[in-house]
Amino acid sequence: MKMHTQIEETLGPRYSPAHIRATWSGTRSVEDASKALGFSRAKGYELIRSGQFPCRVLRIGRKTRVVTASLLRVLESGPEYNDACAGCRPTP
Repeated sequence: MKMHTQIEETLGPRYSPAHIRATWSGTRSVEDASKALGFSRAKGYELIRSGQFPCRVLRIGRKTRVVTASLLRVLESGPEYNDACAGCRPTP
C-alpha cells in the first residue's frame, strides 16, 4: 500500500517524491522547488533572502538552485515539515 503525503494530495503526482526522484537532476530551479513545496516562486525567493527556505540552496554565479536531495528530505519528512513551514503558506 502506497502512503500519500499531504503534498502529493495537494499538488498531484508531478511533484511527488517518487516523480522528483525519477526525473529531476541534482539541482532544480527555485520556481520548481517552491511549487513542489506548495508555495509561489515569489515566496520561495523571499524565504531564500531571509534565510528561511527549508532546503539547501546553492548560488552559482547569478543563478540560485535548490538541491534536489535536500528537497526530497523535506518532502518526505512529513509532519515536521508541515509544522515548520506553517507560516510559508496562507491559511485557508
